[in-house]
Amino acid sequence: MIKSEKLFDVTALGEVLIDFTFQGYNQDGQRLFAQNAGGAPANVLVSIAKLGGKTAFIGKVGNDMHGNFLKETLEKHSVNTDGMIIDEKYFTTLAFVSLTTSGERSFSFARKAGADTKLKKEEINSDLIKNSKIFHIGSLSLTNEPSRTATFSAIKIAKDNNIILSYDPNYRASLWKNEKTAIKNMKSVLPFVDIMKISDEETELLTGITDIEGAAKALFDKGIKVIVVTLGDKGAYVYCKEGGTFVPPYKCDVVDTTGAGDSFWGGFLYKISQFDKKIDELSQKELADFAKFGNALASLCVKKRGAIPAMPSFNEVKNRLKIN
Repeated sequence: MIKSEKLFDVTALGEVLIDFTFQGYNQDGQRLFAQNAGGAPANVLVSIAKLGGKTAFIGKVGNDMHGNFLKETLEKHSVNTDGMIIDEKYFTTLAFVSLTTSGERSFSFARKAGADTKLKKEEINSDLIKNSKIFHIGSLSLTNEPSRTATFSAIKIAKDNNIILSYDPNYRASLWKNEKTAIKNMKSVLPFVDIMKISDEETELLTGITDIEGAAKALFDKGIKVIVVTLGDKGAYVYCKEGGTFVPPYKCDVVDTTGAGDSFWGGFLYKISQFDKKIDELSQKELADFAKFGNALASLCVKKRGAIPAMPSFNEVKNRLKIN
């Protein structure tokens, strides 16, 4: 394990929300949606916790049926919720998810103003961050104030205490004023990032470079030590000081891609948290093995509906690795 006595492998800050996932139609032709716990940072934490890692969440929900359900769900999966604020003033954010026949998603958000955007810097539980090996953030906490300022405050705590900073841009166009604003804010945290997961669609958005190899190198040149580009059913591309390498996917039948990238990153961060090396000491082969582990998680996640309910256990992943 990483040579530091920490209570948590990974602490994450950001959104935890309800994914209402399309389930088909009832006998009267009305559309049916299932209530699933979701939100990228929370998904990552549950993924890690189901592998046996220790995790903690920092964020805000409303004091409503959805917020209480989310808190119960995280606790059920052994995610520490000491940093989770329940606010009487705001409603828990909701996301309605439609699926194509191939399992691809489109989102419609109810988030004006969602409780997750109202986290204040003085509400951050700094002890959770200080007592973690890795601190993980996304970009949705950067879309609005006061959560944007709270995010930067949390980043400062992490950097002041030599905590590894993990970042997933997780671009959702409908949550930003416009693309220019999104790019500016998503890029604003890059100088502080140690490891980064980015989708193939986001690489050009944040670098202006069309090919993923060039985009990953550009991010590395900005000081990010490890960049992982997720490629959907094509696997992943890992870039570090030794250069880049493609990691092939696991073949599987896809039901729902919700949470696939988060399960992948949960597996990747879990492996890093259990390894006895600094980030910049990890070899390309070791990082590729971590990505292979993440691909195994993602291939299991997409076989079920929802995000958190679909996160696989360590034994399921171990069996998946044996098959291939």
